Amino acid sequence: MLLFIALANSHYFLRGDSVLGGFPVGGSAGDDAVKLLIATLVDGRAFPMFGLLFGYGVAQIARRQAEAGSSWRSTRWLLWRRSFFLVVLGFVDAMLFYVGDILAAYGVLLFVGVRALRWKDRTVLVVALLFFALNALPGGGDSLATSAEPPDPSMLPRDLFAAFEARIVVYPIIALLGPLGFACPFLMGVWAGRRRILEQPDKNVTLLKWTAILGIGGTIAGALPVSLVLAGITAKPNADTLNELGVLHDASGVLGGFGYAAVIVLIALRLGREPGPITRAVSAGGQRSLTCYLIQSVMWTLVFTPYLTDLSDELTVTTTAVLALATWLFTVFLAAWMDRSSYRGPFELLIRRFTYKASTSSTVA
Repeated sequence: MLLFIALANSHYFLRGDSVLGGFPVGGSAGDDAVKLLIATLVDGRAFPMFGLLFGYGVAQIARRQAEAGSSWRSTRWLLWRRSFFLVVLGFVDAMLFYVGDILAAYGVLLFVGVRALRWKDRTVLVVALLFFALNALPGGGDSLATSAEPPDPSMLPRDLFAAFEARIVVYPIIALLGPLGFACPFLMGVWAGRRRILEQPDKNVTLLKWTAILGIGGTIAGALPVSLVLAGITAKPNADTLNELGVLHDASGVLGGFGYAAVIVLIALRLGREPGPITRAVSAGGQRSLTCYLIQSVMWTLVFTPYLTDLSDELTVTTTAVLALATWLFTVFLAAWMDRSSYRGPFELLIRRFTYKASTSSTVA
């Protein structure tokens, strides 16, 4: 998930004579190949998996609180504290580092979505389906519009003051409208978390296999019309058709998020209970995903910001993908070191202390 988020976010900082879908138009054959892979398998496919896992984690917290004898009111306030922390942290990240930060959007979603924890399973699934249908309506695909001077000032501000000025307008839009796109994966995560599907894969192999097959198959089929255009393999259609293809690309991304989650769980089931060093390192990154995610924001700021390194004109789609991979690997190695040191991670400790309003040890339980 963290690798895909890095690949999905980083190419939006690149400049070009024109941009389509966040990618500079033109480039080498290698760039076109990377566009094809990222647009088909990554873009719009990372955040649904993030949302699914977020909803799953919320369901886990609620279940553990209930098992510990906590009242619903106590659990609700605990989750609201968590949502407030995400909104504040997301605001700081968006203002100082990456304007496209989604932590605040998940914080808002959690604040409203807490009520879903008391819904019946059928209601959760129906509402999730309604949000999926809402996001599949015509009128989306704006990310595929062509721009003469991309990215906008909120992405590459000329100075820190300009960053605040531009981002203070963009931040509320992402924070308040983002939950509409994240609601379906979040609710499906709540449903899956109730049934402990990811924790007990041996009992849900058939469901996981079909989710993997249909999810990944559907996401590839829905992405190809756009990714083939981005890669220069097929001609760019008119604006109306392009927007319709954009809606198909985004809607099928939700299926991809579900499919990837299922595949990873099936791989984990096959690896067994005695993981090797690589698996342990990747797992450590997942356990410290908030810290690792924020490190990515700092990296994009250092590399792309005009008043710092300013490599938006220098890097290509391919070299930016290499940068994203290197950034992810760095966070994995860092998380593995934290794991060996029995340290949760700075932001994991902060959110835990704020959520539970109690001092916690830095030792991993």
